[in-house]
Amino acid sequence: MKKLNVLSQLWRYMKKARFSLAGAVIFALLSGGLSLLGPYYIGQAVDIIGQASWSKIAYYLIFLGIIYLLSAFFMYLMNICTNALAYKTTALMRKDCFFQLTRLPISYIDSHSRGDIYSRLTNDADTACEGMLQSISQLFSGIIVILGSFGFMLALSPVITFVVLLITPISFLIAYFITKHSRRRFREQAARTGELSGFAEEMLAGMPVVTAFGYNNEAIARFEKTNQELYECGQKAQFYSSLTNPTTRLVNNAAYVLVGVLGVFMALDGRMSVGLILSFLTYATQFAKPINEITGVISQLQSALAALERIFGLLGLEPEPDEAEKITVEPESIRGDIQFIHASFSYIPEKPLITDFSFHAKPGSMNAIVGPTGAGKTTLVNLLMRFYELNGGQILLDGTDIKDIKRESLRSCFAMVLQETWLFNGTIRENIAYGMPQASDEEIVQAAKAAYAHDFISRMPDGYNSIITEDGENLSQGEKQLLTIARAMLLKPPMLILDEATSSVDTRTEQKIQMAFKAAMKGRTSFVIAHRLSTIQDADVIIVMNKGDIVEYGSHDQLIKKKGFYYELYNSQFAPAENS
Repeated sequence: MKKLNVLSQLWRYMKKARFSLAGAVIFALLSGGLSLLGPYYIGQAVDIIGQASWSKIAYYLIFLGIIYLLSAFFMYLMNICTNALAYKTTALMRKDCFFQLTRLPISYIDSHSRGDIYSRLTNDADTACEGMLQSISQLFSGIIVILGSFGFMLALSPVITFVVLLITPISFLIAYFITKHSRRRFREQAARTGELSGFAEEMLAGMPVVTAFGYNNEAIARFEKTNQELYECGQKAQFYSSLTNPTTRLVNNAAYVLVGVLGVFMALDGRMSVGLILSFLTYATQFAKPINEITGVISQLQSALAALERIFGLLGLEPEPDEAEKITVEPESIRGDIQFIHASFSYIPEKPLITDFSFHAKPGSMNAIVGPTGAGKTTLVNLLMRFYELNGGQILLDGTDIKDIKRESLRSCFAMVLQETWLFNGTIRENIAYGMPQASDEEIVQAAKAAYAHDFISRMPDGYNSIITEDGENLSQGEKQLLTIARAMLLKPPMLILDEATSSVDTRTEQKIQMAFKAAMKGRTSFVIAHRLSTIQDADVIIVMNKGDIVEYGSHDQLIKKKGFYYELYNSQFAPAENS
């Protein structure tokens, strides 16, 4: 992304904090303007020493004191405004990033590490905010002081001012050279930070597995490798950016010495007084100081620009298409008649996963989908929910192509129990009512009882008000599974999707859940995906998939009699147990 494009997008956000922006500019003008008056009156005071009374000198001192006091006060107000501007801008970007994530296709979430996405919302946003805090205040006050100092120097001595102007571009050339090289390094650093965050998040989430399989040393080695790459990127970026301040200071100090020498010669010729020379030297210092400060924050600015590139890169992604013209369906009116008609799909164009898939799920039927890993079972659910779109064919809901139904409306017709038991940090009540926040206590308790979760909830110290820690770490896997089932039951939708719904609970709990599901699925079209064939023997239809195709389908008894692929799957699970 080009720098101008990044800055133009940043300006769009800064304009939304217009009052803070206006305040920063106004107070920068006042602070800088007052500070520029000081050197002139100091020079005047020096020239009258020995000629004026002490009262006159005292007048100058009091006047200068008031000027610098007001300048400091307005500088303080400017800093408050720039802080508000930076934090407001960052908050707006974070808000838009999170909103953007809710609109992006699921394919983006599936194809990017969570750590990298987290890094854009947190690390990159913080880096951008810190960079803006540094650069905005320096920019506002610096430009005013540079222009004002130049005006005063020009009025005092055009000749010496011309000499200063000849030397100044060297500082900008140095800054440009360093900026060009450091920005690429900071971009790499931001990317490596995202990679490291993703790896750390992945390892923390799976730490029990890492430890159980003795993968600690390998995990440490991978972390050290990524961390070393981040260190090297950071070192290279700082190497270039650290050159900025000392080199520009060297150039500006050379200019300062040259101004002093020329001033002495002009004083000896009588063309400038000592007071004017002092004023000019002070203005020359003020002229050079903002340049030093601005170049000094270039490293921070380059880091901020690299972070902003990643943020705006996320914001610039194409969201799911607008569906304003598509129809809305009411869950109460849905019968649950679903047809896959010659459906085809692939995640990667050259690797087809589902080809010419046709199936009819009748209203109120329980439809089980079984098959080995990679057979396309979960993909069917993704297509049914429009997390992904078909490459060919149709999926009909009550005779309507689901492409013609708004995604949000379509998804409201389903309740899901996923393989990953996602719970958030909050009360049990809030987690069960996640899809229906307005649910009454009675409805929540009924759903929990139906899912056989009420007993263990009642045994907890605060019952339904008990706090669940992050990812439900204070619950067993079975308890977490029961809560997600209760959440689905509370919605009472016309259709259910159960993805590996009971694969992580004990046999007794599984039996209870099956009884609850049998009642919950009555009159509702249900899709059950499970590797444990014991959970789906009562299904109306069992769809057996392999490599994206339907191998066979029918009831459990019918498929056993066929002695086909399902028969082999069944025997692979139950024959060893029966023979033991």
